[in-house]
Amino acid sequence: MTTKLRFGLVGAGAIAQSYIQAFESTDIAQLVGIADVDLSRASSLAERLGCQSFASHEDLVNSIEIDAAIVCTPPITHLDVSRYLLEHKIHVLCEKPLSVNSAQAKLMVEAAKQAGVILTMASKFRYVEDVIRAKQIVSSGILGEIVLFENAFTGRVDMSKRWNSQPQISGGGVLIDNGTHSVDIMRYFLGALDEIQVVEGKRIQGLAVEDTVQIFVKSASGVRGSIDLSWSINKELDSYIRIYGSQGTISVGWRESKYRQASSSDWVVFGKGYNKVQAFRSQIENFTKAIRGEEQLIITAEDGLASVAAIESAYAAMMQTSWTRIGHHNLRVLPTNEVPAVALG
Repeated sequence: MTTKLRFGLVGAGAIAQSYIQAFESTDIAQLVGIADVDLSRASSLAERLGCQSFASHEDLVNSIEIDAAIVCTPPITHLDVSRYLLEHKIHVLCEKPLSVNSAQAKLMVEAAKQAGVILTMASKFRYVEDVIRAKQIVSSGILGEIVLFENAFTGRVDMSKRWNSQPQISGGGVLIDNGTHSVDIMRYFLGALDEIQVVEGKRIQGLAVEDTVQIFVKSASGVRGSIDLSWSINKELDSYIRIYGSQGTISVGWRESKYRQASSSDWVVFGKGYNKVQAFRSQIENFTKAIRGEEQLIITAEDGLASVAAIESAYAAMMQTSWTRIGHHNLRVLPTNEVPAVALG
């Protein structure tokens, strides 16, 4: 029997709960230590799995032997925490976003290369079975040429007391928080992204950051995409991904996923919806097998870096967006090729 890979978990907040469930349901990886600046919180989670708890990632590394670590701390800390782990030759799975800007993300990637260990970004939706199956269906060509990609992550959540809405910790608002998932999913289906526009919605919660945005993207292959993100509205959609092709449509939903070809009036169900534990377990198992050399990473460090660059460009686009007053005189329709856009790095 293959020995389980020994993991440490840094950060015992809300997202850590999902990793705990994933470790409880996998037989190839074992969580042996949890670190958090709030030791009581780390201890509470550690007790559940019968592992050790520590007040810092340094204490974790210096006290027990681990092969890999999952970083679940706020984004502003990702560089320092991950680099410390990487320099100790510990493979790192870092929660999204990889970092708050490209400069820091590049330092993380370079640290991994110098240490000869693996660095990857956690982005759970790429590990959802329905999303993987949807990519296979799209790639098969049965939906024809892809014309439009739509993604929506919206829900009413009080963010007033959460670190995610504190820019000095999170790096921004809903755009960097949920949008990192969105641009990673879009890149998964469409390939490299080329141009982006972002429009911020009305701020409802009185936060220091954006709570609602709309994003418009054009891929390098010319496919258009739109993304809706919000902490303040719920669009009540059954699906979070919808892709329109010249010969059909595919819908990836929370409870059911299906596609329909233009030649048929019937939808074909191919998935049972979003399973959070399955997604986190698959993410851990892919990371573990990549460390063992048994399979390729689904998300590479370069993918994580590309997502950071896309979000960086999105914020630049949001700052540049301007509105034209609608008047009855000298009204000119702006050709599509004249609409301002920000090139993605």
